[in-house]
Amino acid sequence: MASSTKDGITIRTMTKEDYPSVKAFMKDDFFQSEPLCQSSGEKVQSQNEKENDEYHLSMIAQGTCLVAIDENNGGRLVGLVLAGAQYPEDLEKHRIEAESMEQNFWARVCIMLSKIEREANLFERFGISKLLYSHITSVDASMRGKGLGSRLAATLMEVGRAKGFPAMVAYCTSFYSARQKESLGMKCVHSLTYADYKDDQGRPIFTPAEPHTMARVMVIKL
Repeated sequence: MASSTKDGITIRTMTKEDYPSVKAFMKDDFFQSEPLCQSSGEKVQSQNEKENDEYHLSMIAQGTCLVAIDENNGGRLVGLVLAGAQYPEDLEKHRIEAESMEQNFWARVCIMLSKIEREANLFERFGISKLLYSHITSVDASMRGKGLGSRLAATLMEVGRAKGFPAMVAYCTSFYSARQKESLGMKCVHSLTYADYKDDQGRPIFTPAEPHTMARVMVIKL
């Protein structure tokens, strides 16, 4: 995919060589600002690190991940999207993987995501055999509110269309990410309210700060 530059910010396809800086960026940015991780009190970025690195690199290899580079600031990384293909057999694969993980915060997030993924069952709902899964979107704190997250998501939709994906999905754990995706035409087809999602003792598993009250499955046909 050719890169596009606007206001000094270039969005281009992520490469394997970008990953060390992508990983450092997520540690300082995504894991500090994503509502569930933020509320955990745990060092989530170091949980299941090896498996996460392998998963992220497998997505990069598909040519479906993006970086945003600030050309006016020495080529500094200011945003990213990790995304990849998903198929019907992944629903069961993700359930097994999540349930066999070490019992930590990241595992609890994966179990919840697997649950809403199976409940939404987009393959059956839309009669499709693959979709583009937007896994993580992260924008540098200094760049927020400037439309960069929307630009990344819109560019990912273009990538999805070019690669023949019939739909794109994002599981939004943040109120703001869901609102941003909605502004791009994505629809919420399923949700899970955090207050209703409880452990065996009847306590909510996730208690992020307001206005983050639910996880939403946001979808758009490409």
